[in-house]
Amino acid sequence: MNGITRQKVIDLCRTLEIPVFERNFSLIDAYSADEAFLTGTFGAQTPVFIIDGRVIGGGKAGPVFHQIRAAYKQLISEKRG
Repeated sequence: MNGITRQKVIDLCRTLEIPVFERNFSLIDAYSADEAFLTGTFGAQTPVFIIDGRVIGGGKAGPVFHQIRAAYKQLISEKRG
């Protein structure tokens, strides 16, 4: 789904040279992900640790998530500044 937060995260990923793939992923793709997170206005970025009872990425937020979250926080603070 399209959204402002989602688009900002995609833009940040491209700026940071983090690969972005916009497509429908299968559950098999999701189960084998190194990291997963959701975007939204209220939660900004929220890590996903479990899908259908299967642990994703070792059950913790990974380095890419932390890099994106830090860049997003910086972007927001610059906009408010």
